[in-house]
Amino acid sequence: MSTTRYRTQRVENVDVFYRESGPPDAPVILLLHGFPTSSHMFRDLMPELADRYRLVAPDLPGFGLTRAPARDAFTYSFDVLAEVVGGFVEAIGLQRYALYIFDYGAPIGLRLAMQHPERVSAIITQNGNAYVEGFSREWEPWETYWREPTAAHREATRASLSDEAIRFQHEHGAPAGLVSPDGIMLDTAYMHRPDADEIQLDLILSYRTNVALYPDFQSYLRTHRPPVLAVWGRNDAFFLPSGAEAYRKDVPDAEIHLLDTGHFALETHHREIATYVRDFLGRQRVAG
Repeated sequence: MSTTRYRTQRVENVDVFYRESGPPDAPVILLLHGFPTSSHMFRDLMPELADRYRLVAPDLPGFGLTRAPARDAFTYSFDVLAEVVGGFVEAIGLQRYALYIFDYGAPIGLRLAMQHPERVSAIITQNGNAYVEGFSREWEPWETYWREPTAAHREATRASLSDEAIRFQHEHGAPAGLVSPDGIMLDTAYMHRPDADEIQLDLILSYRTNVALYPDFQSYLRTHRPPVLAVWGRNDAFFLPSGAEAYRKDVPDAEIHLLDTGHFALETHHREIATYVRDFLGRQRVAG
């Protein structure tokens, strides 16, 4: 069994923490986490695939163990997060990779794909949206804030950062008793760090730039037709199954699997997802 290694890579003024597993010369999977978690969410998936792939999972600025400047010296936006991840990819020398995108990781990964389509061998999207069809009614306070970025509407989105909201994200729609408390406790602890809530509120507002880019993401998919695997928790309260099915509008042969779980599908179905990923990538020309 391959050992997971824990490393840090300097990218300008950011120290990017990342997990890496698998042979250094194997085909690469770049795993991008979402809100409010970190590369910790991939802790069970990585060993399942490390015999055949090199897996690289960074923590985004503002998340996990990555060290980034304070808000007054660093812009917490999705454009900037994508720039940091792009610099990270360059710094560790990744030339070609499959993208595993989840939640916030989807618009970041798709920005990278648009900038360097020749590098992306395949896309695995796990509850990672690129279509408005995937939005549930849970997004309404955020959408109101995007339309009218007032202090009152910013404050209304703060409920998304509470301990209860984090627990809900992890447990809602998942089989009872199968979600480990570790991830919930870790994500909650990260959210209680100084200024973490304000950073996340900045990113909530910045999320509107992702929606504005959806037509560009879709054009990239339609033009370059990367192989797409969508593995989705069908009971996700935020990203609906229609968000997975929408990928077929631009990549007609996209492979879609809906699992009987919630947003954090890896917490309960990492072995099933690993099987789908292994089979999918085994049928593609995936080079490191």
